[in-house]
Amino acid sequence: MKVLFATSEATPLVKTGGLADVAGALRAALVESGVDVRLLLPGYGPVLESIAGRSAIAADLALPPFPAARLVEASMPSGVPLLVVDCPALFVRPGGPYQQPGGLDWPDNDIRFGLLSRVAALLAHESTPLPWRPDVLHCNDWQTGLAPAYLAFELGSRARTVMTIHNLAYQGIFLPGTLARVGLTPAAFQPEGVEYYGNVSYLKAGLHYADRLTTVSPTYAREIQTETLGFGMQGLLTRRADELTGIVNGIDVDVWNPATDPLIPRRYQPDTLIRKNDDKRALQQKLGLEADIFTPLAGIVSRFTDQKGLDLVLEAADRLLALPLQLAALGSGDPALQDGFRALAARHPGQVGVQIGFDEALSHLVEAGADMFLMPSRFEPSGLNQMYSQRYGTPVVAHATGGLVDTITDHTPATAKAGTASGFLFREPTADALFDAVERAVTCFHVRRSWRRIQRAGMGRDFSWASSAGQYVALYEALAG
Repeated sequence: MKVLFATSEATPLVKTGGLADVAGALRAALVESGVDVRLLLPGYGPVLESIAGRSAIAADLALPPFPAARLVEASMPSGVPLLVVDCPALFVRPGGPYQQPGGLDWPDNDIRFGLLSRVAALLAHESTPLPWRPDVLHCNDWQTGLAPAYLAFELGSRARTVMTIHNLAYQGIFLPGTLARVGLTPAAFQPEGVEYYGNVSYLKAGLHYADRLTTVSPTYAREIQTETLGFGMQGLLTRRADELTGIVNGIDVDVWNPATDPLIPRRYQPDTLIRKNDDKRALQQKLGLEADIFTPLAGIVSRFTDQKGLDLVLEAADRLLALPLQLAALGSGDPALQDGFRALAARHPGQVGVQIGFDEALSHLVEAGADMFLMPSRFEPSGLNQMYSQRYGTPVVAHATGGLVDTITDHTPATAKAGTASGFLFREPTADALFDAVERAVTCFHVRRSWRRIQRAGMGRDFSWASSAGQYVALYEALAG
């Protein structure tokens, strides 16, 4: 089975969010499952630098109206074969993969990711310049959504296509003139195509033209067929419900392992959870919190956006801190939320610690040092931190949505008795519901034997990619016949 995995980011070469983690971990799990995978990435500056000295030119690409480009063959640090679209005019520039240094989107993102999609389609078609040709082209999010559309209007044999939705809220919407800018036939500009309320949506292109659709949890697959979380795509997704599959993401259980993690000061296992107090002390010291192992410490590692529901934490903060509770928050994003958390820390020195930005080592320390982890997301397609937290014996308090429902067992009398409870879910995304769930967690925290059972239940869950990769392999095999 040969699969071309097209994505705009993948760890460890380039990362802005969960897509990179999934792309990095899933492709490794697919290789272990016996799949011949090639990863297709844009040639951002850091990507080209990382493969310097161990790459070979595979082919020059002439794909008007796009600028001249070439395809470079290399390999990931893990050894997985890598194909890079080398087009400095589009990809080698300051800032991030999608945005300028000031935070605005690059104005030519339609062309940049149109080229990525066009190359993916070329490699999945009989006209590919490479001797290796995939059975399946796996596209991810709007940045590769045009690839199935290009293939739909090409004559000749082609690979089958899978489109994965990592977050339906990001849809790649551009003006109608984009079709000419990326060389896609005007015939595609219709409601049964790429047209979306008078504009062009790259995500809709993938959702309409791909042979099969997947998303990153079964619950999210149902949620995106509703008006509440369908973001205007619910009609299309409902029509294609029989071709839509929800597959829960896994995590890298080697990187996220409290027994071997080199980024935390004290390693531990389910039978040595007392050592977790040393990590709690280290986290308290790092963020200027009072050294107190008896007051529960809640952790947050998140993008500061409306989706993540962190405004609910600020709204409930005074009541939460009066339980009493300490709070450690790491993340960045919306300036208003950043300012809100800074102000909260200033009002409650020693009880609230905040670091704005991203720090990989600190994110591991929060997972290990916190007693509980907060994820009040309004919607969460999959989520990764709730799985990291459970691995680290840090029960999660979360809104019951998307992948959070699929990966957390709520603490109820029945699950407590069965020893399967691994967290605390609340049903409505409100500050009152969040407070009630945290209060339940704090009550359990002070009953040591009950808390240990919840911690160990989470640590015993299998969040590896093995099961998820197996479901993808089965999907690929069904598609390829």
